[in-house]
Amino acid sequence: MKIQVIEGDITQCRVDAIVNAANETLLGGGGVDGAIHRAAGPELLEECRTLGGCPTGEAKITKGYRLKAKYVIHTVGPVWRGGEHGEADLLARCYRRSLEVACPHGVRTLAFPCISAGVYGYPAKAAAAVALGTVRKALRQLPGSIDVTFCCYSRDMADIYRLILAGEG
Repeated sequence: MKIQVIEGDITQCRVDAIVNAANETLLGGGGVDGAIHRAAGPELLEECRTLGGCPTGEAKITKGYRLKAKYVIHTVGPVWRGGEHGEADLLARCYRRSLEVACPHGVRTLAFPCISAGVYGYPAKAAAAVALGTVRKALRQLPGSIDVTFCCYSRDMADIYRLILAGEG
C-alpha cells in the first residue's frame, strides 16, 4: 500500500482506475467530471445513462473507454454548507465507497481527484484531511493492496495534500 500526491491531469494517470468527482446524474458536468467525460469519449456517457444516477456519498464503476485507466469510479461529493450538515461524513464515505467498489474489479492502482474541493466549495485543507485520513484507514481494512495517488489540479492543492500526508498539516 502506497499513497502519493501528484499535480496534474487525472485523465492522463496510468492507473487501473480513476475516480470521477461526479454530480448525481453521472451525465457529465464541469471541472474534473467534464474533463473525464471528454477524454473517455461518448461511450462513457452512454454507460452512465444506464446507471440511474448516484446519491451523494456513494460510488459506481464504469469502463474507462478512451482513458489510460481501465475503469472510472464515479462518486458524488457533498456541497459545502458550512460544515454542520454531515459534509465530513459524506466526503469520507465517497473515498471509502470508491475503494470498496474498486476491490472486486482487481484494481491495484487508483487515482483520486480532490473531491468536493472545487465548485462544491469544500475548504481545501479540510477536504484533504478527510481524504487522507479516510483512505489511510480504509486501506488498512480492505482486502488486498491498492496504491493510491491523489492527483491534484494545482500546485497549491498538491502542497496542502503533501503537508497533511507528511503529518505537518
